[in-house]
Amino acid sequence: MFRIKNFHILLIALFIGLNIQAQAIYKTIDSYKLDGERELKIQLPRNYNPEEKRTYPLIVVLDGDYLFEPIAGNIDYQSYWEDIPDCIVVGIKQANTRIDDFYYDDDSNFPLHEGADFYEFIGAELLPFIEENYKASNFRIIVGHDLSANFINYYLFKDKPMFRAYIALSPDLAPKITDRLKQRIEILEQETFYYMATGDADLKALRASILETNTVISAIENKKLFYQFDDFEDANHYSLVGRGIPKALNQIFGLFKPINTKEYNEKVLTFEGSPYDYLVKKYEDIEYFYGFEKKLIENDIRAIAAASNKKDDVESLGKLSKLIKKIYPESMLNAYYSGMYYEKEGNLRKALIRYKSGLLLQPSQFIDKEIMLDKMYEIQELLND
Repeated sequence: MFRIKNFHILLIALFIGLNIQAQAIYKTIDSYKLDGERELKIQLPRNYNPEEKRTYPLIVVLDGDYLFEPIAGNIDYQSYWEDIPDCIVVGIKQANTRIDDFYYDDDSNFPLHEGADFYEFIGAELLPFIEENYKASNFRIIVGHDLSANFINYYLFKDKPMFRAYIALSPDLAPKITDRLKQRIEILEQETFYYMATGDADLKALRASILETNTVISAIENKKLFYQFDDFEDANHYSLVGRGIPKALNQIFGLFKPINTKEYNEKVLTFEGSPYDYLVKKYEDIEYFYGFEKKLIENDIRAIAAASNKKDDVESLGKLSKLIKKIYPESMLNAYYSGMYYEKEGNLRKALIRYKSGLLLQPSQFIDKEIMLDKMYEIQELLND
């Protein structure tokens, strides 16, 4: 228990430290639907540049008074290590209005009165406001806890859902919503990510309905649905939130993540095409699923180069080196991998020239002058033999 508590304290400290560099912007939006103002918390990526063409996934956080910070901290931390993309996070403050905001009719179990107004506010006012002022993409995630985790389900019932991913943390589910979710999810035509979590110490009434709903959703056969459920041990209604958020983000952005050992062994090496073809397909799939282009990262370069060498695929290594030159013309990556290609091809003199040229370029995360010099000495010795 002592270790678990200290681990959670460490995570909190990390998130606080990271958020010093990625602090929230506080905005107020005038709402016709809500007949008044609503306060927002907005976190932009560290490297956010409004002049760039790139766009960022948008994460809308309900119950933003307390749920915004753990979401924003996780986003900032994981995107720093390139495990997930940079995202725009928007939290809606609801401390004084949440009961009205999430109100639903006792007969239809769908939003009514103030609940219907809040439902329309997000689609008709909040999203246009964010898209007008910030570089948000069409890949949108919505997050809720308790009452708000039930409320996010209503956006699935639009003919064309405005969100692609849903994070429901210990939802206080409305009556009949499980059956209606089943009917809706069965006919989804767009790839949709859905994450739900509870804990063994969750509120009993909520836990029972969540477990029942999980049984129903798990049985649905729809290839467009990417579903994950967690039932955390030693987690109550509130502590499960801190454990569920990173799990949900990992599920939603699983395709985006860098190539790890498991993917390398089970997918890259067994791919029917070349390692380079696998890389191209992976990045094309990322753009298709998430609606934005991912810049080639060094981790994936290393993995594809290793697979090309393991398979003696010189052509794949050559294509990779050309791609690196295009994306990183001023980096040592350019010289290092083109040198590797010529070395694999057997042209040691060209390899030596390329390694030497790298000394004048910028070091990368893994390639520096010492590595370039080691390669130069290695090739020089081979040429002298």
